Amino acid sequence: MSGQARLVLWAWGATMMAACALLPLVDPAFWIIQAAIMLAVQSGVGAAARRIPLARPLTVAAQALTGLVLLTLAFCRQQAVAGLIPGPEAFRHFAELLRQGGDDIARYAIPAPLESDGIRLMLVGGVLVIGLLVDTLAVTFRSAAPAGLPLLALYSVAAGLSDGGADWLWFLIAAAGYLMLLLAEGRDRLSQWGRVFGGAPRFPGESRGAVTPVRTGRRIGAFALGLALVVPLALPAMDGGLLDPAGTGVGSGNGRGGTISAVNPLVSLRDSLNVDEDRQVLSVRTDSSDISNLYLRIVSLDDFDGSTWKPSKRQITAVPEGPFPTPVGLGPDIERAQTETTISAADWYAQDWLPMPYPPSGVRVDGNWRYEPVGMTLVGDHGQNTRGLTYEVRSLDVQPTAEQLASAPRPPEALLREYTELPESLPAVVSRTAREVTEGAANSYERAVRLQEYFAVNGRFQYDTEVWVGSGKQAIARFLRDKRGFCVHFSFAMAAMARSLDIPARVAVGFAPGSPQADGSVSVGLRDAHAWPELYFEGVGWTRFEPTPTRGSIPSYTVEDTPGTNVPDPALPSRGTTTEPSAAPSVSEGCTPQQKKLDACPSESAAAVPVTKDDGPRWYAALAWALGGLAVLLLPLAPMLWRVRIRSVRLGAHGRAEGDAVPHVLAVWEELTDTAWDFGVPPDASRTPRGAAARIVRLGRLDPTAEAAAHRVADAVEQVLYAPRPRPAAGLAEDVHRVRAGLRASVSGKSRLRARFAPRSAIRVTWMLSARWSALEQRLSSARPTLRKPSGQRG
Repeated sequence: MSGQARLVLWAWGATMMAACALLPLVDPAFWIIQAAIMLAVQSGVGAAARRIPLARPLTVAAQALTGLVLLTLAFCRQQAVAGLIPGPEAFRHFAELLRQGGDDIARYAIPAPLESDGIRLMLVGGVLVIGLLVDTLAVTFRSAAPAGLPLLALYSVAAGLSDGGADWLWFLIAAAGYLMLLLAEGRDRLSQWGRVFGGAPRFPGESRGAVTPVRTGRRIGAFALGLALVVPLALPAMDGGLLDPAGTGVGSGNGRGGTISAVNPLVSLRDSLNVDEDRQVLSVRTDSSDISNLYLRIVSLDDFDGSTWKPSKRQITAVPEGPFPTPVGLGPDIERAQTETTISAADWYAQDWLPMPYPPSGVRVDGNWRYEPVGMTLVGDHGQNTRGLTYEVRSLDVQPTAEQLASAPRPPEALLREYTELPESLPAVVSRTAREVTEGAANSYERAVRLQEYFAVNGRFQYDTEVWVGSGKQAIARFLRDKRGFCVHFSFAMAAMARSLDIPARVAVGFAPGSPQADGSVSVGLRDAHAWPELYFEGVGWTRFEPTPTRGSIPSYTVEDTPGTNVPDPALPSRGTTTEPSAAPSVSEGCTPQQKKLDACPSESAAAVPVTKDDGPRWYAALAWALGGLAVLLLPLAPMLWRVRIRSVRLGAHGRAEGDAVPHVLAVWEELTDTAWDFGVPPDASRTPRGAAARIVRLGRLDPTAEAAAHRVADAVEQVLYAPRPRPAAGLAEDVHRVRAGLRASVSGKSRLRARFAPRSAIRVTWMLSARWSALEQRLSSARPTLRKPSGQRG
C-alpha cells in the first residue's frame, strides 16, 4: 500500500474512532455504520481527485459535493431533483430536519432515540464534515498535526453531553486514532527521503525492525497517550461546566423510546403565564360532582439539589393505547372513583406538558405526545404543545381515609432512598424545624399533617406573591425565617422537610381548581397556577397535600379525627376560589388603575415560577466577574497587543509636508530598532544610524533584500537629522516590513513566537510609566507651597 493510501485510510479511521465517542448519546447505534460507509465514499473521491491530480481547492470541493449528495440520498431523496441533486426544496428540508434535531436534543436526555431523523442527520452530517476537515488537513495539505483540532472538537462535544461513565475509553480510542494518523504521515514523509538508516542488528540474525524515527515516534506517542490518561486522575474534578449534562437525576433507563431530560418545565410555564391579567388558560368539563379536588397536574419535580426542585431524567415511551397502568403504590382496598374530564386549552397557551388530573387512567389526545411512566405525565414530541388543543382524560379520584394513611407500611427501600435524598448543603434549620414541628407524632401520616398545619394554619405564615422566589442554598431557610411567600415556597419547603423526616416527597406543578361557570364548565385562569407537595404512602401511592394558605383546598384525608386539629374544614373553599358561577375572569386583587397603567400589577402566575430572581450575584457583580475574566485572558496578550498598536501608529499615515518628515522618519527608525530588539538584536544608542543598521544586518543575518531596506531607512534618518531642509521619504514603512520578514526568516520558531507574544521592546511601557510618574512627582513638588514657621513659634 502506498504512503498516500495509508494516510487516507488512517484519516478515515481516526475520524471514525473519534466518532465512537458519540455512541452513548443515541440508541441504537446503527447510525455509525451509515456514517462510516458515507465517509469512506467521500474519502475515496478525495483520493481519486488527488491521483488525477486536481488542484487542492477542487479536491476539497469535490469531496464536499460528494458528501452533500450522499446526505441528500439518505435524508431528502424525495425533495431532490431526480432524487439525487439537492435543490431549494431539499435545502429547506435539511433546515427543517436540523431544527427538529435541535428540538430533540433539548427534549431528550441520553440516550436519545435514533428514530429522530434530525438527530441522525446531525450525527452523520457532523461526522462527514469532521472527516472532510481531517482528510483536507492530513492528506490534501499534508499537515496531520492540525487535524487533531476537528477530532478534538468531535470528542469534546460527545464528552460534554455524555454522562461521563466511560469517557476515558472513548478518549483512548480517539487519541489512538490521532496518533496513528501522525505516525502514518511521518512514515509517508520519511519514505520521500529515500532509505533511512535504522542501525545495525545488535545480534547475528536479528531483524532490523522499525527504522529509528518510526520507533522513536511510537515511543513518544505511547508516552503522551499514557500521560494524557493518567494526569487527569490526579487533578481535581471540574463539574457543572457549560456542557455538563442537565441534572444527574434517576431512572434514565435503557429501554426503547428515549429519555426526557431534566429541563425545568416552570421556565415554559413562566413564559405562558407570567402576565398581569387573569386570562383563561383552560376550560374544563367533568362528570365529578366535587371540583375541589380537580387539580390539573402538569409535571412532578423530584430532583432536589439544595437550591431548587426540577424533574429527573426519565425514560419516555409511546402513549398507551389502552388503560394506563395502576399508579405505583395504590392498593386494591383504597376507595376510588372513575371520572371523565374534557379539557380545552386556549389558543395562546403553548405548554409542552399536558395538564391532567392525577392519577390519569387513560387519555384521548391528537398530536405527537409521549408518555413518562414514573410521573404518569404526557410531554409533546417534535414541537407538539397544548395550543388550542381539546382532549379527554380518564382519571381516578382516589379517596383514602386517615386510618389507611396512618397505617401505611414502610415504602420499598429503593423508592425511599430515591425520594428522601437531600443534599448536604441543605441548611440544618430545615430538618431541625421539621423535627420540632412534628415532635410527638406517631407515624409518617401524622408528621405530614402537622407539617401541613404548620404552614397553612398555626405557623403564622403569610401568602405573598411579591416575595422573591430565590434559588440559593439559603432560600428555604430564609422562607422559614421570614414566613412570607407563595405556593413555590410552601411546597418546596414542605417537601424538603418531609424528606428530612424520611417521608418520600416530590413537588407537583399545575393548576389548582378553577372557578365554576354558568354553562357548567370550570374556568382555569392564570391565577390558578399552582405548586403543591406530593407525599408517598405505601398502599395509597402519591398523595396530595396543601400547605399554601388561602390557596386550593385542604384534602379531606388530612383532617384528623383526633381533637385539637387546626386544619380548616375542607368543604369550605379557600380564598381565591369561588362556588358562584362567573361569566368573566376576575381582575387581580389589590391592583390599582395606576398600577395597571404602569404594568406593575403582581401576577399570580409567578406561583409557578421558582426562579424569578435568584440569590446569585447581581448583574453588576456578574459584569465585574466577566470583565475580570476578560482581563485575565488578555493580560498575557498585552505585550503583543501593545506592540501591534505601536507598530500601527509608527508606520501609519503621516503628513506630506516637509515638517512632517522628521517625526515620521524617526518613528520608523524607532520601530526598526525595536523590531530588531524583539528578534534578539538589542539597540545600541552609541552608534550612528548607518552603524546601527550595519549591526542589525550582521547580527540578524539579513538577506540582501532586507539589508538594502535597513540601509534605506538609516539613510533617511541621517538625511532628516543633518540635511538643512529634510524631505519626506517614501516607502519606509514597507522597508521596515521587509526587515521584519528577514529577521523572522533567520531565527528559530521559538524566537519567532517570543518576538510575537513576549516582545523585548515592550519594556518601553515600564520606562514610559516610570518617566511619567517622575514628571508627576516633580510637578506636585513644584506646586506644593513652602510653609514657614512664624518667628518665635516653637515646633
